[in-house]
Amino acid sequence: MGMQGEEKVNGDGGSNVSIKYSRIDYAGSEADTPSSVQAIAVKKYDTRKYVFACAIFASLNSVLMGYDVGVMSGAVIFIQEDLKISETEEEVLVGILSIVSLFGSLIGGKTSDIIGRKWTIALSAVIFQSGSAIMALAPSFRVLMIGRLMAGVGIGFGVAIAPVYIVEIAPSVARGSLTSFPEIFVNFGILLGYISNYAFSDLSVHMSWRVMLGVGILPSIFMGFALFVIPESPRWLAMKNRIDEARLVLSKTNESEQEVEERLAEIQVAAEEANAERYDKKEVWFEILNPSPAAKRMLITGCGIQCFQQITGIEATVYYSPTIFKHAGIQGNAQVLAATVAVGFTKTVFILFAIFLIDRLGRKPLLYLSTIGMTMSLLCLSLTLSFLSHNGGLGISLSLLSVCANVAFFSVGLGPICWVLSSEIFPLRLRAQASALGAVASRVSSGLVTMTFLSVCRAITVGGTFFVFAVISALAVLFVYRCVPETKGKSLEQIVMLFEDGGADGQRPEVELGDAERLVAKE
Repeated sequence: MGMQGEEKVNGDGGSNVSIKYSRIDYAGSEADTPSSVQAIAVKKYDTRKYVFACAIFASLNSVLMGYDVGVMSGAVIFIQEDLKISETEEEVLVGILSIVSLFGSLIGGKTSDIIGRKWTIALSAVIFQSGSAIMALAPSFRVLMIGRLMAGVGIGFGVAIAPVYIVEIAPSVARGSLTSFPEIFVNFGILLGYISNYAFSDLSVHMSWRVMLGVGILPSIFMGFALFVIPESPRWLAMKNRIDEARLVLSKTNESEQEVEERLAEIQVAAEEANAERYDKKEVWFEILNPSPAAKRMLITGCGIQCFQQITGIEATVYYSPTIFKHAGIQGNAQVLAATVAVGFTKTVFILFAIFLIDRLGRKPLLYLSTIGMTMSLLCLSLTLSFLSHNGGLGISLSLLSVCANVAFFSVGLGPICWVLSSEIFPLRLRAQASALGAVASRVSSGLVTMTFLSVCRAITVGGTFFVFAVISALAVLFVYRCVPETKGKSLEQIVMLFEDGGADGQRPEVELGDAERLVAKE
């Protein structure tokens, strides 16, 4: 009985090995008893539950990030009225979180290599929750900004490390689905933020935005519980020469002892290579700044997909959806916030499709579907806002439909797959730092878009701004074609070989026997 996978090994022990090969979790024999088969089935079920729980708890930080994004879109309406902030201050308040989070991402990569992935996630939650408390109690715009800065640093830690943790603990056959969890929880958090906006919009102007921001502190209770459940990353443990602990974690996340030893052997090879270079941070950054051809292709793919995720305008759409709907002709804060709830619901529902499709269809088909669909949706929104705004029901309906379609196509592809790719394509010695660099690219791009959105809209109209986003989304289609390889079903070590063989253009469809030999621990 073999695991499903991309590869296949001849079971007769001879030399006839096909080009594709796969792990064999359990090879049945005539001597097998019903009880042994049942025990294996129970082991598989327990393993899947355990890995699933680890992915969920590691992704809880993303709820905080999503909630902040969603709730700020509505809270800023009341902050404007209560604290009398200008349009420029509004742009800074909304966009500064993304800019500041890059510092958290840079520090988070180093911190996770020192104290581990698990405790870096915990540190992220503490910093973010402190910032949220300060924002909720802020008596002035200045204090509000201090809390916003702290929340940004916490988000930077979380977005850089949570996907790395999941990709390092997940088995190959489920890595794509599990690494999508942070993006799923971001969407869930955004929906909760939108609902919070609508639920507390009837409070006084002074209290409404404070309650909206303060509710975001509640998930910290679950984060505290998560720390007692999730283990440390086995790859980080191996990198620190804690091999027995790494084997123990792998025994809980893999379905057979044979698979545990295979994964441990691969990890040890990668860890030995990293330790042979002394895993010096200066050396790592020197390699990133002076990359080999293979590393350069990895960086272009990882950082490029992160940039395209943001410069296609998704966070501008989420943060400023009330502005978009007001321009389309919706009147009244309650009606505008109700429309944003529909957007949040759509975004959350369609991210669930990505869970089931990402390890079945693969990364690249979903990216094509996502970027092409976003291009058409953004173009439709641009034309609607340019020619049908304030034109009654038709303009409002088309605007709402276009925004919902845009976030749906984003959620089914570019949103979750961006984090999957940027976490799985780098070798162990570079993974934390390079993934953090990708997160920096994402946060800088997001900050530039959100901090200039209102100014650009004033210069070229709201419709013209979304036409620019549509053009950028079309360029993202070309980027996927040229730079993104298919990584479905491959181990992290096999993915590194893809880039060594030429990336998206030069990749071989299967991994050959010669590559397998490179995965065996060197004596």
